[in-house]
Amino acid sequence: MAEYSFFNRDLSWLSFNDRLLMEAERADVPLLERIKFLSIFSSNLDEFYRVRMPVLMAIDNFDDRNGLNNTYYKARFLINQQQERYGHLLANYILPALKTENIHWLYNEAIPDHIQDELAALFFNEVLAYIRLFSVDKDDDGFFAENNKLYQAVMLTDKAGVERLELITIPSDVLPRLYAVNKGEDKYVVFLDDIIKNNLAYLFPEETITGVFNIKITRNAELNLRDEIGEDITAALEKELKKRDLGFATRFLCQPGVPLRHLYRIIYTLNLSNSSIVEGGYYHNLKDLNSFPLQDAKLSDSKWPSIKSLAIKKEETLFDLIQKKDLMVHVPYQQYDPVLRFFNEAANDAFVEEISVTLYRVADNSRIVNALMTAAKNGKKVTVMVELKARFDEANNIRWASRMKASGVKIIYSDADMKVHAKVALVKRTLRDKSQYLGLLATGNLNESTARFYTDHILLTANQLMLQELQWLFDFLGKKKKNPLIEEVINFKHLLVAHFNLQQKFLSLIDREIVNAEKGLPSGITIKLNNLEEKILISKLYEASAAGVKINLIVRSICCLIPGVPGQSENITVRRIVDKYLEHGRLFLFHNNGKEEVFMGSSDWMNRNIYSRIEVCFPIYDNVLKQKLIELLNLQWKDTIQAVQLNEAMQNNYVTGEEKIRSQQAIYSLLKGA
Repeated sequence: MAEYSFFNRDLSWLSFNDRLLMEAERADVPLLERIKFLSIFSSNLDEFYRVRMPVLMAIDNFDDRNGLNNTYYKARFLINQQQERYGHLLANYILPALKTENIHWLYNEAIPDHIQDELAALFFNEVLAYIRLFSVDKDDDGFFAENNKLYQAVMLTDKAGVERLELITIPSDVLPRLYAVNKGEDKYVVFLDDIIKNNLAYLFPEETITGVFNIKITRNAELNLRDEIGEDITAALEKELKKRDLGFATRFLCQPGVPLRHLYRIIYTLNLSNSSIVEGGYYHNLKDLNSFPLQDAKLSDSKWPSIKSLAIKKEETLFDLIQKKDLMVHVPYQQYDPVLRFFNEAANDAFVEEISVTLYRVADNSRIVNALMTAAKNGKKVTVMVELKARFDEANNIRWASRMKASGVKIIYSDADMKVHAKVALVKRTLRDKSQYLGLLATGNLNESTARFYTDHILLTANQLMLQELQWLFDFLGKKKKNPLIEEVINFKHLLVAHFNLQQKFLSLIDREIVNAEKGLPSGITIKLNNLEEKILISKLYEASAAGVKINLIVRSICCLIPGVPGQSENITVRRIVDKYLEHGRLFLFHNNGKEEVFMGSSDWMNRNIYSRIEVCFPIYDNVLKQKLIELLNLQWKDTIQAVQLNEAMQNNYVTGEEKIRSQQAIYSLLKGA
């Protein structure tokens, strides 16, 4: 293999965070939408500290090189730069712009006298019930600062001049983080933190408050199931989930200006000396800005009501339509109803005997899961592969798995070292003594909540050859092999399944484009992914570029491929799109000398997707559906409003063009007019 260069995955993650900040900085983006992007930035950064910083810190401990050269310090430097931009944006643009709309967001400002009474009433009527005090200086207090919980560190001095440290919980997990108070034409937005701070004298009537500081501790979020393989998977996971919030501290976040003697006292008392000490803003967990308490149409993006995707007459069913031709739903542009109806019909159709489904992230009040439980109660054989290791959704998935099991659903789980990330469902019917399959294969989770803002594509098909292979996959998953890496002899010809043929098939598709380019025939590749990391596939794209294949990549987040490098990737262009909806669908288009082939599915090209997950991608055979997907891809590639182009220095540069195209809006208009 040639010697190729790659972007670092962690620095690329932070490059995507830079892209989110760019969106928040844009004056032409509605004001409340800019605040939403600040929220997403904060949420992503929290996840980075929970998931990736522990890895970088561990590597740093074994790294003999100069600290300034390693990824940990580069990441710290980039994060500090981004947080400075974040604070500058808030102070100099967002807050003043709100004030011009008579919205006073009291961000590190004194609370005006004329709203003191309302906020005091809120404190005593709503907040006080959830306040917990911890005298952490006392050895017997047993205090442990929980992961990502908000605290106020309060320095107190008694009448004898003795100083002590008290911690107060900020109960943002059960109460709104931000409150709105109206006074005439003026609106005031106040942090829960400040409502508490403003009433601290009530809690400490006999002591003098000498300092109040907002702090947060972020802890390692990784779960270790390898030591629990002999246990029941749900019991092992529940045990690990209890440990998650007890993981070692990766970041101690404090507000600016904490006196050093107080700062060191907090660090020592809470055993934080080995964590990254970060001076952030005055408030933490700004992902809570996603519930900013004011709604104003003129300060928000325009609404795009979801479009009816299928017209079904009273005398026919969805299953009738699927048997006639393949169908596709593009969410959130189109209504999710056909997906819900697929499971509702399966639960009650007299001819349905079996239903098999993979579930990765489940909605809190999932109608899909309720339909599956109804199907089991109706006497149908229902098998659900529940992925209990879906990060940060583990507890919710355990809850649903328990409920389904109690309803008669057969629950199967993946191996401790293997996630099942496929998004597929299979229905088996028997009509006139003949078995028939109906299937649903998607790029995103079977989750009606995320379907409102994730762009995904769902195929509904009766292609018996493809669905027979899906049955083979469910049979394989149901065997609960001790080592799922041992591949059975399953000859997938239609489905692309990780650990069987997915990587090999994509490599062969790229090879075919290389051969065509070398023969002087038309060639080209367009791929849309969330993340691109896996070096064998990237290297093959580099090889294709060197052969003259034009490659267009739309990669939302992590991208380890370096575009535009002479002799390596001069024929590869990488773009990112950040807009109203979260780009989530994975699409793969190969020119094939004019006989275009399109695939879609659940798999990014990350190491985890290729080597430690069961993923399913699949071809689109229906020519009408195929052409529609190509049209959507082309619109995204032409985006000159929300797209940026990644250069060889990992910088995000806006795409320019004479024609102004916002691809998500163009796709909505296209589907609405179809």
